[in-house]
Amino acid sequence: MTRTADESFMRAALELAQQAEALGEVPVGAVVVLAGEIVGRGFNAPISRHDPSAHAEMMALRDAAQRLGNYRLPGCELYVTLEPCAMCSGAIFHARIARVVYGARDPKTGAAGSALDLFAEARINHHAAVEGGVLAEDCGSMLSRFFAARRAAQRAA
Repeated sequence: MTRTADESFMRAALELAQQAEALGEVPVGAVVVLAGEIVGRGFNAPISRHDPSAHAEMMALRDAAQRLGNYRLPGCELYVTLEPCAMCSGAIFHARIARVVYGARDPKTGAAGSALDLFAEARINHHAAVEGGVLAEDCGSMLSRFFAARRAAQRAA
């Protein structure tokens, strides 16, 4: 993919992150792309779904698997506004995603090089190419604004 295409798909993920934010969820969005077409969409929904696994990546992978009729998604790329955690990275491996593109780094739970790097773990039988930092400022500022507003609301309460 070109940088322009990467940014376009990341913008689609950012739109989904806005949907999560509108529901009071942490604003993270993700899309799965196959041959230049979005085949899966998802945004964070663990609070509203009462489901700790309802991260944006998981939701997008589920959507793509249903649409494509296969739990394996070879040749697909995943675009997500925040670096995947260990749980989502495991699902990415099992789905056989070819490439992961993320926006903002997650120094606390990021598993693509920030807190740890599962994608570099030689003992794992599938490896996806990883590229971080696509529209990182946009992705990071959305998260920063969300958490600042949440802290302000907690102080006011």
